Amino acid sequence: MKQISKRARVLTGGAALVALGAGAFGAVSANAATPAAAPAAVVKADAKNKNTTTSTHLTIDAATKAARAALDAAEKENQRVSVAVVDRNGNTLVTLRGDGAGPQSYESAEKKAYTAVSWNAPTTELVKRLEQAPNLKDIPGTLFLGGGAPVTAKNAPIAGIGVAGAPSGDLDQKFAQAGVDALAE
Repeated sequence: MKQISKRARVLTGGAALVALGAGAFGAVSANAATPAAAPAAVVKADAKNKNTTTSTHLTIDAATKAARAALDAAEKENQRVSVAVVDRNGNTLVTLRGDGAGPQSYESAEKKAYTAVSWNAPTTELVKRLEQAPNLKDIPGTLFLGGGAPVTAKNAPIAGIGVAGAPSGDLDQKFAQAGVDALAE
């Protein structure tokens, strides 16, 4: 009888293990239950019990209108800025980088918008709070410099507009407010 080399035995054993593994995986996959749709009663009970909330969001068209108005206000004063509009959760809806805006302005605008919507206050007002609570500036994603304005509906924040790149926070704030004001038109 011919003896098989050690190498051939190892390769044959390895191939057999791979085949067994593939077969077992296929059998498990074939027998897996398909997920069932959620019963309608769950949804009805949830709505009936008032376990859900509805929130108001800025549309992408409104966010774009506000961003464009802020950028236009800055351009009228020959300022090179970036503008960001974020939703209530801080997710970016629109960002516009004006011609010649600095590389840091994009991120700064997003952070100012996030800060304004998080506290439902203009960032120029929030800067004043740092005197009593200097640790506020350590909260991730925030930037306590002028240039952020909240957008509200029914007295609740629904978005934030941030502007960065002008030589002063007061100018950035003025342009951010122009974006908010455009939504009232």
